[in-house]
Amino acid sequence: MRDLSPTVEPTEPYRWRWLILAVMIVAEIMDLLDASIVNVAGPALEKSLHAGSSGLQWVIGGYSLTLGAGLVLGGRLGDRYGRRHMFLLGLAAFTAASLLCAIAPDTESLIAFRLVQGAAGAVLLPQGLGLLRENFSGPELTKVFAVFGPVLGLGGIIGPVLGGFLVEGDFFGLGWRSVFLVNLPIGLAALIVAARFVPRRPGDRTVRADMTGAALIVAPCALLVLPLNQGQEDGWPLWTWLCMAAAAIGFVLFAVDQRRATAAGRTPLVTPGLLRKPAFTVGLGGIALFFSGLVGTQLVLTLFLQIGQDFTAGDAGLGNLPLAVGTAIGGAVSGAFLADRIGRKVLQIGPLVQLAGAALLWFELDGLDSASFSIGDIAPGITVAGVGAGMVIAALFGFVLAAVDDDEIGSASGVLSAVQAVGGSIGVAVLGSVFFDRAESGDFTGGFHHALIVQACLLVAFLAITFLLPGEGRPDDEQHGFPTDASAGTRCAADVQDRSSLSSRRLRPTCTE
Repeated sequence: MRDLSPTVEPTEPYRWRWLILAVMIVAEIMDLLDASIVNVAGPALEKSLHAGSSGLQWVIGGYSLTLGAGLVLGGRLGDRYGRRHMFLLGLAAFTAASLLCAIAPDTESLIAFRLVQGAAGAVLLPQGLGLLRENFSGPELTKVFAVFGPVLGLGGIIGPVLGGFLVEGDFFGLGWRSVFLVNLPIGLAALIVAARFVPRRPGDRTVRADMTGAALIVAPCALLVLPLNQGQEDGWPLWTWLCMAAAAIGFVLFAVDQRRATAAGRTPLVTPGLLRKPAFTVGLGGIALFFSGLVGTQLVLTLFLQIGQDFTAGDAGLGNLPLAVGTAIGGAVSGAFLADRIGRKVLQIGPLVQLAGAALLWFELDGLDSASFSIGDIAPGITVAGVGAGMVIAALFGFVLAAVDDDEIGSASGVLSAVQAVGGSIGVAVLGSVFFDRAESGDFTGGFHHALIVQACLLVAFLAITFLLPGEGRPDDEQHGFPTDASAGTRCAADVQDRSSLSSRRLRPTCTE
């Protein structure tokens, strides 16, 4: 079959470049929806498939696990085989996996398909902003990023609301399955447009995909999340502790392998020099702590509303709006002027505001009357916590990236993105287990209280880490730039997306020769 996609000269603007922007936005929104929409569908899914608490946590967190673990490798594959080729492959696989999730007959199948969906997203997503950079330049590229941020932020807010609408509407009797089927028409339309209008540019076959390194990072991530999901339900048997110990060993082996790859002249998955920078290393820990608490708490909020207060899926989706609005406000204030004026202090004020919101929410939960409960009873605490989260989200990655050299920013951004996604998966496992431990006996408020305690501990630890970060963040224009790697002759860009939502800010590496 003849390839109808056009080829373009690098010196002339591509005629259909704005269609490329539309397709990239659609792909990113599909990811955002799948990261948040399933939360609202969770209780209906659990009831339909008899999933149990650990099964539900795997369905929700498994997607983020394989997505995060595969993002850096996905970027490398785009470098080697061409971004257009890998984008189409990832989009087709993501759409097909969505269909498989929708028709899954049991919990085990759905978990497996969600893991596949996350892996497809890891191939798809790193290509997006790289394709935009290939087809836009100068002032047009600035306009592209100006469009990207607000649209993605809106997509994150819409996710829970759309999920609730689809589940509660029970269209054609599909129930929770419709939250996956919604990807089909979107994905197919994007695939047709991308296949026709995204221009072909060859990849660089001299770029190597470090498959050994990829395996060595996926294995310990899985070994860590598995016992966190299953441990509470199984009573923390010996195998759970052995798995976590094996995960720690696996991460050490990964670091050793990356050093050996560099010494042998091969291209490592992660630049080993990054892990020798104390500020960057503690920054990774801070990102894991922060997003574990944020993502896990949002899941607990949704479960509390639906399971504990008998909210419909639609009402539970709307119940997430105070958090989304608060996050958007905090992000706007921090990103517009606060981070530039007070530097690292914004990362210390943010968690303090979150802690204040959590304390307010605690007292609001204590005074609840279940017979007359409405989301307005807890909206103030949720909104204040969201404002604090937004202040951190808008500035955090810039301060962590300030600790790395220009020629390391591409690799660093990929690591940050992976840690963020895997941290969210861990948060789902830990806070979900804490909530269900009390909820199984009917103490839903107690479960929420315990989850807030865990989040508070994570925030205090994060607050301590912020004092070890650089005093000033890397400017946004440098985060979007093409620092030159002189040793490899490669230009690597940090694909940065501003998100005022659950998925917040995600960085993905793209490199071009």
